[in-house]
Amino acid sequence: MTLHTQHRKAASVVPATPLAVEQHEGVCWLRLNRPHRRNALEPQLIARLNEEISHAIDDQDIAVVVIAGNGRSFCAGADLRYLLGHAHAGGDPVPFLTEVSRCFDRIEQCPKPVIAAVHGHVVAGGLELALACDIVIAEAGTLIGDGHVRNGLLPGGGASTRLPRKAGEPLARWLMLSGTLMPAEKLATHGLVHDIAPPGRLSQRAAHLAGQLIHPPARQAQAGVKGLLHQWNDEHDSQQRELKAFARHWRNSDIRPTLERFVYGRRGE
Repeated sequence: MTLHTQHRKAASVVPATPLAVEQHEGVCWLRLNRPHRRNALEPQLIARLNEEISHAIDDQDIAVVVIAGNGRSFCAGADLRYLLGHAHAGGDPVPFLTEVSRCFDRIEQCPKPVIAAVHGHVVAGGLELALACDIVIAEAGTLIGDGHVRNGLLPGGGASTRLPRKAGEPLARWLMLSGTLMPAEKLATHGLVHDIAPPGRLSQRAAHLAGQLIHPPARQAQAGVKGLLHQWNDEHDSQQRELKAFARHWRNSDIRPTLERFVYGRRGE
């Protein structure tokens, strides 16, 4: 197995990095690596994810990208401690969310197939990350949902544009307005999840799925197909409206009490 972190082809993955990177037989594995925060998104993680997606696009040895998470969950969304810091300081998280949106756009526009291998919880920004991928495979028992409204927030990473397209508008409306988390098995019936892996077998099933997508003669055609799909699904204006709506809501709402209850009201994290 060939591994690479910030120094390409290094001998091992540095545990302190927010993104663990492995490369094996044409598959680049990007593992969110903030398990103590359920892989919540913050600037350093987004910067690394953006960097590695750019590398995967340029690296001719990489045919497929798999995005997964270390620890108990795939991703619990944006790091609310980070957002709460902005709220206390009277700051504006929109520049950070703009980088999140750009990173997820880059993932969606990647000319190579991108698989999200999810487990545990896939919430808010975690769902938005999965939606930016081509294919979602989930471990049995995974809970998936938008969740923004439960913390008094609006989406900022593309949920309002990608979720209706991928899950259908009625289900998207329910998930976004209720904040409900649904089992991956149920979402598979709506086409949002491609496959369900037995407990403990997520990586193996994702590797098998990635192997099915590696066809050297088909690489150029796959890139062409993804280009066509992106043109068809180009929703840049809608995502800009989403970010502007988040900014208005952030300015006009006192969300600090809600974020404080979430951040300080939980034990053992």
